[in-house]
Amino acid sequence: MRYVDGYVLPVPKNKLDTYRKMAKQAAKVWMKHGALEYVEAVGDDLTSVHEWHGMPFPDMAKAKKTETVIFAFIIYKSRKHRDQVNKKVMAEFSAYMKKKKKKPAMPFDMKRMAYGGFKAIVDVVAEK
Repeated sequence: MRYVDGYVLPVPKNKLDTYRKMAKQAAKVWMKHGALEYVEAVGDDLTSVHEWHGMPFPDMAKAKKTETVIFAFIIYKSRKHRDQVNKKVMAEFSAYMKKKKKKPAMPFDMKRMAYGGFKAIVDVVAEK
């Protein structure tokens, strides 16, 4: 069964273009090292609360009025595959950071990012 890394984070609206550029670069790296899918999505309908009284993403992410929410996920064949891919990705990022000698400015507060790995328990894909 496939494995998913997922995360949610608030991003300042005025830094969304910078974030998108960073995310496109990250996607290339993950895909190069074997990820099956890489998706980063920006909030569009974040105010709907359904009859079961779910919590809107901005509330969950403690987003400020000047921020929007990113919902993202990376799909792998398995947890073992995820660990192999991430090991290669982290090695590439470490080499890049050593070359740069300075941490790049992040367009969001990393302390407010929620992240986790998930085992798929239902995994349905449309036939092509």
